[in-house]
Amino acid sequence: MSNNDIVQKLWNLCDVLRDDGINYSDYVTELVLLLFIKMVHENTEAGLLNKHTLPTGCRWTDLSDKDGLNLLDDYKRMLLTLSTGKDSEGNTLHADPLILAIYADAQTRLREPRHLKQLIKSLDSIDWFSAQKDGLGDLYEGLLEKNANETKSGAGQYFTPRALIDSMVRVINPQAGEVIQDPAAGTAGFLIAADSFIKAKTDEHFDLDAKQVEFQKNKAFVGVELVPSTRRLALMNCLLHGMEGDEEGVVHLGNSLGQVGMSLPKADVILANPPFGTSKGGDASITRDDLTYPTSNKQLAFLQHIYRNLKPGGRAAVVLPDNVLFEAGVGTDIRRDLMHKCNLHTILRLPTGIFYAAGVKTNVLFFTKGSEADKHQEENCTTNTWVYDLRTNMPSFGKRTPFGEQHLTPFEVMCNVPLGERVEGEWSFNAEEVEAENAEVNQGIGKRLAQSRWRVFSREFIRDTKSDSLDISWLKDANSVDAADLGTPEELAGEAMTELKGALADLEALMKSLGAELAGGVKG
Repeated sequence: MSNNDIVQKLWNLCDVLRDDGINYSDYVTELVLLLFIKMVHENTEAGLLNKHTLPTGCRWTDLSDKDGLNLLDDYKRMLLTLSTGKDSEGNTLHADPLILAIYADAQTRLREPRHLKQLIKSLDSIDWFSAQKDGLGDLYEGLLEKNANETKSGAGQYFTPRALIDSMVRVINPQAGEVIQDPAAGTAGFLIAADSFIKAKTDEHFDLDAKQVEFQKNKAFVGVELVPSTRRLALMNCLLHGMEGDEEGVVHLGNSLGQVGMSLPKADVILANPPFGTSKGGDASITRDDLTYPTSNKQLAFLQHIYRNLKPGGRAAVVLPDNVLFEAGVGTDIRRDLMHKCNLHTILRLPTGIFYAAGVKTNVLFFTKGSEADKHQEENCTTNTWVYDLRTNMPSFGKRTPFGEQHLTPFEVMCNVPLGERVEGEWSFNAEEVEAENAEVNQGIGKRLAQSRWRVFSREFIRDTKSDSLDISWLKDANSVDAADLGTPEELAGEAMTELKGALADLEALMKSLGAELAGGVKG
């Protein structure tokens, strides 16, 4: 049984939850409360988990042999103990801060004992030996991805495609010993991908000494997540991938645009896909008083936090919507400050349709604190910005045409070339079908180069020609119609009149034909 098969089997259990009146949006939260207990059991049985085990009375074996109301009542009691650390009489059973955080305020909405028993039997029937080979963390993350695909998460939270996460991590190239952060962690996809990347490079940590392994497990990764239920999923995800973090876990609960963000230590690497939208008050409001440019735009506030929170020479890759690239006023000020303090060396224009919200147009900004030559440089750090257009004349991505690694390979190949050795126009696909949009961008550029997806723009061009807008495109949409080719208004009106006259003549002939047939029928 493959991981995909197991993920599908787990997702099918949502039918059981629906029969118990549980809402679609609560499926995963309800399922993982039980699933995590099972996964801890499987890891413990396999000798893979000797820390953060569950207390006596709160383990899988304490559920699997029960039935009826006793089963449901014991499960409710178990969740209460896991969330408080105490039994019904107030006796302390465990004080593991990570388990307490994972099960904070946990409670089941199941009402029928038979449905809980059905879930338990289904989880017991899974081939966990096969699942162990790929890692239970990957299985768990597959379930989260399945949920994002099926429920099309909204409210400003969009699932970042796995292919894009992995590509961003490969380009940033995190190293063992670096502090890696995500101020909008979600279910910790970026942090886990970075950890997996480092483990692969260090042969699952065998190349590291005990002190370095301890750092990777407990100090290398830090995330912040605003929504408690999402943070619960992130903590489970991290723990199943062998990432423990500090006493609060890898992902802390809080608002990076508030006090929690102000207290985050500086990082070597930041990977993030901040939530879209504007601040509307409440817990998600922007309360930072240390940002140079106050704004109600959450992405602009997150961008400030990120480039300010990098160490000298620190690297960042951040997913941001189009408006961040062209918004005037404070948006212009923030972009100037970014290019002043950091080397904004690369922008990836992403295709539409890869996020689960219609019409969302996004980009990935890659930048380094300081200049390429001097990581401690604090002024005028950006000299050239490379732009890769992966949007124009790309297919409409979705379930029928999934977005995958193959679409990002040309971009990654060029990013692996040192900045000083990059060549415009190389490794561009589908570009021969399009033409340059305007002479302003392509002045002095040959036809082959103008048609490339890969271009470089000087800081002077961005400042003087684009007025510090980073919304730069030069490829013409093959499906667009050039207004210059449409003709004069008089010509267009004449063509429309000719079409109308032709249509009226056809309609008149049809009416005559129908009238003749009707008259012929009456006579007969």
